Amino acid sequence: MTSPYRIRVAAYVIRHRASAELLVFDHVGMPEAGTQIPAGGAHPGEELEQAVLREVAEETGLLIPSAVRRILVEDKPHPDTGQPRRTTYFHLEAPVSAADAWHHTVRGDGGDAGLTFACRFVPLPLERPLADDQDAWLGHLDPLWTTLTRNAR
Repeated sequence: MTSPYRIRVAAYVIRHRASAELLVFDHVGMPEAGTQIPAGGAHPGEELEQAVLREVAEETGLLIPSAVRRILVEDKPHPDTGQPRRTTYFHLEAPVSAADAWHHTVRGDGGDAGLTFACRFVPLPLERPLADDQDAWLGHLDPLWTTLTRNAR
């Protein structure tokens, strides 16, 4: 039996320098998409940890050998289509030597192929929420990383 949900993964890629930083990106030429973290669908039969590592590599070009841990599973409809989605959030560690910012063009034949993403590390906590409230679970990694505007609510 197939799941009624679209199975997805999302990555909180953290880099530790003077302070903790989160990997985010914007779609070049598509400001309406908002600032996001690497995320996307898992292929049928693909292990979720492998899916999150693949999505990070596809969307940012950053190769990370393994996930630190699963954080939680969120059931939430797609913001535009209303279709059911089940997203497993993961914590990943970026190398300290990772660039501060870069552009990456997605290759392959998936839905993002040909899109260019402006990737960068931003300090935690974030000043404002990410697209589709993707930052909602940062506080599960460290309560001090809860987005500042969420603290004010």
